[in-house]
Amino acid sequence: MTVLEFIVLLIIAGICGAIGRAIVGYPRGGLLVTIALGFIGALLGVWISRATGLPELFTIQLGDTSFPIVWSIIGATLFVALISLVTPRRYYW
Repeated sequence: MTVLEFIVLLIIAGICGAIGRAIVGYPRGGLLVTIALGFIGALLGVWISRATGLPELFTIQLGDTSFPIVWSIIGATLFVALISLVTPRRYYW
């Protein structure tokens, strides 16, 4: 994997993590948290798709690495929803 492929992979993971955060409405975290959510969402989404026997939809091939877009968004959404249920809410006065 070249440096350019890695940067493109980070951008794609950031977009998928941002979409997952926007679906849930979780405002905390910055760019690095969003990229991490994209990668965690990809891991969780691929695990769910393999456990249920569903195909990987819309994968992007970067070199020898494939990144599942749809399952990354689904996994990030589920992970962010779980995090928002566990963490306490902040109230501003």
